[in-house]
Amino acid sequence: GAFLIWTAWKLIQDARKDGHEQEYEENKLLKTIERRFGVADRYHGTRLWVEENGRRVMTPMLVVMLAIGFTDILFALDSIPAIYGLTQDPYIVFTANAFALMGLRQLYFLIGGLLKKLVHLSYGLSVILGFIGVKLVLHALHESGVHVPEIGIPFSLGFIVLVLAVTTATSLWATRRQERA
Repeated sequence: GAFLIWTAWKLIQDARKDGHEQEYEENKLLKTIERRFGVADRYHGTRLWVEENGRRVMTPMLVVMLAIGFTDILFALDSIPAIYGLTQDPYIVFTANAFALMGLRQLYFLIGGLLKKLVHLSYGLSVILGFIGVKLVLHALHESGVHVPEIGIPFSLGFIVLVLAVTTATSLWATRRQERA
């Protein structure tokens, strides 16, 4: 719960900084992989490994595939606490993560253009993450015998839908207003 609250706070901070240009910084994990195995300076068709100067090195294609795979793993691990905030059933948690991972890349290309119009999405997502974090903390206190209110699943789902609807409406209103100006 506390991790989700912290993530929500960081998301708000990043959303406020979004107007400033951010410098590209290579992922530390990818830097380590490149140092350890070496990476060819160009693509070699569909090959993943090639020989260069008597040394076997990765092609950029393999580096891209590893980056996508690690992103999928991080997405899955990051979403588990949020799903447990809604349900305690491990089967639902597992299947929700599995289906989310299967459709993640396809969904990205589908809504990639919409993200430019949803300018307040980061704020809405941070409110949802904070809510689920508070819900998890309250549930843990309740399980420990502390008398705190339990937040039910219907209320949680209604709150999430409401926040997403308000975020979408305000984002579309803001982008329309900005286009007219």
